[in-house]
Amino acid sequence: MIPGRTQALLNRAVREQGLCGAALGVVDTDGRQGTFLVGQAAREPEVAPLDEGTWWDLASLTKPLFTAREVLRATEDGLLDLDDSLSAHLPDLAWMQETPLKARTLRHLLTHTAGLPAWAPLYTWGEAGTIRARLLQEPWPLTEPGGVVYSDLGYLLLGTVLERVRGRPLREFGLDEGLTFTPDPANSAATERCPWRGRVLRGETHDENAWALGGAPGHAGLFGTLAGVLAQAERLLRGGWLSPAAQAAALRPHAEGRTLVFVSAAPGWSGGGLCGPHAFGHTGFTGTGLWVEPERGLAWVLLTNRVHPSRHGTLDIQALRRAVGNTLLAGWGESMGGQDGPLG
Repeated sequence: MIPGRTQALLNRAVREQGLCGAALGVVDTDGRQGTFLVGQAAREPEVAPLDEGTWWDLASLTKPLFTAREVLRATEDGLLDLDDSLSAHLPDLAWMQETPLKARTLRHLLTHTAGLPAWAPLYTWGEAGTIRARLLQEPWPLTEPGGVVYSDLGYLLLGTVLERVRGRPLREFGLDEGLTFTPDPANSAATERCPWRGRVLRGETHDENAWALGGAPGHAGLFGTLAGVLAQAERLLRGGWLSPAAQAAALRPHAEGRTLVFVSAAPGWSGGGLCGPHAFGHTGFTGTGLWVEPERGLAWVLLTNRVHPSRHGTLDIQALRRAVGNTLLAGWGESMGGQDGPLG
């Protein structure tokens, strides 16, 4: 079952540390699962209940669970190769400019090693068409390729590549059950009281740049239920997330602290210090995260709306994530007498 220490951590975060709500799911290599929910879907402008069908704003979990996965699927289909240059698929990139960005590869973008800046306030540039055009023509300052600089901009460009090779907008791509770009607002966890949009956000992407681009770009905008995201974690743990070759590529180390798609376990990482060297995962700004520990045969998902009603709260979400991971790993072996067993 979900360890009592883990439940107590989440109860305390809601009761004493300002967290609105949380949904935790755990799955093992035999497919046995456990879930735990605490708190509410919203506190403002009115209280809304939380249940297992609640849609959560996944924020940057969009990157691995949608965009990177679709890049690998397009590779499986022979539409592109990971070592293609950006200019091979975006010939209009930096038109009439000389920039090394044209030669940076899809692999560089996937692993955040293209040398692009982390972020820019695209939502202040104008309407969506202008933003899309300027994204390709902006003279982005670049560092040398190879060093990891986590970049939303790289995944925005990957999203544009996918739209070109598939011939349709990202919003029209197929999604697994429990994932969507268009959740029911009435059954969604609220995020921030947004100063720019002038309302509490519920069922619309928290990320300003994603919203300005229509809600379904390459870096953010995906929503998921607990069951939907846990199904992704299970396929990553047990196989079937992609073809065997593509899934192996997704999980292979590619840069310092990163696989092709995910963040690798390292001192201080979000999955907790008890994870082994082959663990991997990813987080989202809104308070979401997914982790897989293959050596222990365990994967878990923690979905929260830690930005409700404001991103400027005092909860240390990274400390909570690490504590959840550590207590799950310790409690799993403890509750089963050192052996894997059923989750409750």
